[in-house]
Amino acid sequence: MLDAPVLIAVSLLYLGLLFAVAWWGDKRADQGRSIIANPTIYALSMAVYCTTWTFYGSVGRAAVSGIGFLPVYLGPTLVMALGWFVLLKMIRIVKANRITSIADFISSRYGKSHLLGGLVTIIAVVGIIPYIALQLKAVSSTVSLFLSYPEIVMPNRSPTLPVAADISFYIALILAAFTIVFGTRHLDATERHEGMVAAIALESGVKLVAFIAVGVFVTYGLYDGFGDIFEHVETHAELRHLTSAIPSGQGYTGWFALIVLSAMAVLFLPRQFQVAVVENVNEAHLKRAAWLFPLYLLLINLFVLPIALGGLLHFSGQGVDADTFVLTLPMSQRQEGLALLVFIGGLSAGTGMVIVETIALSTMVCNDLVMPLLLRHQREALDEARDLSGLLLVIRRGAIVVILLLGYLYFRLAGEAYALVAIGLISFAAVAQFAPAMIGGMYWRGGTRGGALAGLSAGFLVWGYTLLLPSFAKSGWLPDGFLTHGLFGIELLRPLQLFGLTGIDEISHCLFWSFFANIGAYVGVSLLRPPKVAEATQATVFVDALKESGPIGAVLWRGRAKVSDLQALVGRFLGPTKAELAFAGYARRHGGGDGNPLEADARLVQFSESLLAGAIGSASARVMVASVAKEEPLSIDEVMHILDEASQLRTYSRELERKSRELTAATLELQEANERLQELDRVKDDIMSSVTHELRTPLTSIRAFSELLRDDPRMHLADRVRFLGLIVSEAERLTRLINQTLDLAKIESGRADWNACELDLKEVIEQSMAATSQLFHEKGAHVELDLPDNLPLILADRDRLIQVMLNLLSNAAKFLTPGSGRVRVALCRLADRLEVSVADNGPGIRPEDQELVFEKFRQVGDTMTAKPSGTGLGLPISRRIVEHLGGRLWVESVPGEGATFRFTLPLALVQEQALAQDAGG
Repeated sequence: MLDAPVLIAVSLLYLGLLFAVAWWGDKRADQGRSIIANPTIYALSMAVYCTTWTFYGSVGRAAVSGIGFLPVYLGPTLVMALGWFVLLKMIRIVKANRITSIADFISSRYGKSHLLGGLVTIIAVVGIIPYIALQLKAVSSTVSLFLSYPEIVMPNRSPTLPVAADISFYIALILAAFTIVFGTRHLDATERHEGMVAAIALESGVKLVAFIAVGVFVTYGLYDGFGDIFEHVETHAELRHLTSAIPSGQGYTGWFALIVLSAMAVLFLPRQFQVAVVENVNEAHLKRAAWLFPLYLLLINLFVLPIALGGLLHFSGQGVDADTFVLTLPMSQRQEGLALLVFIGGLSAGTGMVIVETIALSTMVCNDLVMPLLLRHQREALDEARDLSGLLLVIRRGAIVVILLLGYLYFRLAGEAYALVAIGLISFAAVAQFAPAMIGGMYWRGGTRGGALAGLSAGFLVWGYTLLLPSFAKSGWLPDGFLTHGLFGIELLRPLQLFGLTGIDEISHCLFWSFFANIGAYVGVSLLRPPKVAEATQATVFVDALKESGPIGAVLWRGRAKVSDLQALVGRFLGPTKAELAFAGYARRHGGGDGNPLEADARLVQFSESLLAGAIGSASARVMVASVAKEEPLSIDEVMHILDEASQLRTYSRELERKSRELTAATLELQEANERLQELDRVKDDIMSSVTHELRTPLTSIRAFSELLRDDPRMHLADRVRFLGLIVSEAERLTRLINQTLDLAKIESGRADWNACELDLKEVIEQSMAATSQLFHEKGAHVELDLPDNLPLILADRDRLIQVMLNLLSNAAKFLTPGSGRVRVALCRLADRLEVSVADNGPGIRPEDQELVFEKFRQVGDTMTAKPSGTGLGLPISRRIVEHLGGRLWVESVPGEGATFRFTLPLALVQEQALAQDAGG
């Protein structure tokens, strides 16, 4: 039975499991044995992108717009497939500068500005509050549904419901407490939360398994597969539009806007930046995440449409909210175990988002809002405190509670007026405003602090006017005239048709105007004046992040400082023990210790600032270091001069590296050339040995027979004729050997004469057959010709081709059995070339010998009974002739079934085109 005690027990057990995993992950990290140093865990942690919006809301959107839920997942897929290098550059920048959040990233890029960091934090908090409200709405709705089990009763909340009676309020408080225990147990200078990442990866697996389980149940339990569901839909006219490519009311403009928004969201949502950039332990993990994360998105969306259609069919006319189909379908069939699994999956989706998002936002609030205010108004108190790490934790924990309560407040004011997906899109449009300042800052040196402030402010105001305020108006918290008549009754200022722009949905409308204002202001204001010293310095750090080998900030710092002051400063924020360990490690890496005191140089100042940046943000770290290190200001000319020198040094270094690589390559080429010469020398020796052996055999025969004739002048005439015939035969063999050896040498050296012309290959074959007909006649062989007419011409040397055919035909005749031999010569066309085959029914060639026959002086056959006649050069010469003409020669054979020699040659037209291209190149 699914009652409240069971639900509470299961929830607590699951949250306890997550906490245990997080505790174990942190413990392993403290021991130096990270469990998240794994690309699969990294990719799964990125799946925190899939919140209750995905788990519940995608089905709700699919029930209204069919495949209209897909653009939200196409954007991240395109980013990982095509824009992974942007993520790689972010990771490099964050690691080099100990950046801990998006606010820290943007403020650091534009001169470590407190004002800019504070503005980004405000935008992030205000923009993400609707997204947190989405999680509260989804989780509280599922709890309410469970409490009414076995009946399916939709939650009916009223804005006047007392807070004390609202279950969403208590869920917000529980999530706040859990997040505090989960993610702010201690202060880490690197802002890494390895235990949290491990738990998030586990949650990603749980919600995927739960969603697929529901999908399989609906598709193959309630129905007989995908086809059955779509057949049922075809019988309901009111549902057919859901199976169209792009449903009515959602055109290509809407799809484009959603793809752009989701692509921006996967980069700039605070939780995505946290897990994908800040928590990254090895940039090489991106390689697997580039395909595993899109695969995850594919799998978790595989059953969205079947569940949506199945729910519409099953609950037709019953008033069940489509956002709840994932849970209500198992409940309607009394599948209590599956319903509990779904609840845990939804809880995973919601808690995962809330934990990471609020940790990221609390870090931004602490570092970029509260700390700058304390530094401005409570500086003396901060200077007197010995250990401020506890204060930082209190600030972050308080921020978590406030953020979640603000999410609850939005849920009470406007959340009930929107579906889950609509709420999420409001947040997507908000964080998209970070794109111009962040991407522009990574690739454009001309971006300035003023431009970033102007762009972010303009984009944020337009977003609030065209999307956030209308959400309150639709909930009744603003007058209706605001939407229909515009601000102050000016119709051009209607928030959903700003300046008369109509015909597109509200998300596309907001994206267009906010980006127009944001990018226009960012670029326009940046062009009004050149970057200041700090901005130029940071521009170099960010734009050249993939080129720099070390922090350039140390190069640009000039002043005086004491090691003791720097260590004491760091100790106040991280704790004295951590500071002492950090400085001791620095000393070991840079030759300090063992009687050699540390020097408070530019590198140590940079190191101290980076340590503080991990705890209080880059801008506040700059202010605090400046309080103990007296820096001499640099003019913009000095900065540019230093940067030019650094650039020249890098250029010189790269030139040296290039020369070194060229020298290494030249050495390798010389080694390869030497090896080739040695190999050619060995081949020459082998050829000379083979030629000498082949020449000695006929010469020995000629000498022996000549001596017989000389020693016996009265030899019988018949014997004399026989011996003279043998002498002539061996002399002819000797001549052939010498001619073929010389011919092969010319071909291989490139000194052979070639007389290419267009010719008919059929005529060449017929001429060769006529020349060898006597050989086949003597063997009593049957010859079959298959030579079609009207085949295209080829471009080749007639005499050389005849030489190839004579070699192949005489080779075939050589191995025929007298009286029963058969030879088939065929010619055919294969696309852009002609093929010639000469097949015989001789003994064939073993597979291991089929390449040996093309080697010089190599012949195969039964050498125990008789060596095949010939020189062993005919086939090697033939192969080289064919290859020179652009073709290929090979043999196909099965022992005992004969052999087939084939060669192909390109058509004249194809060869002429190739020659023309070579000449043009």
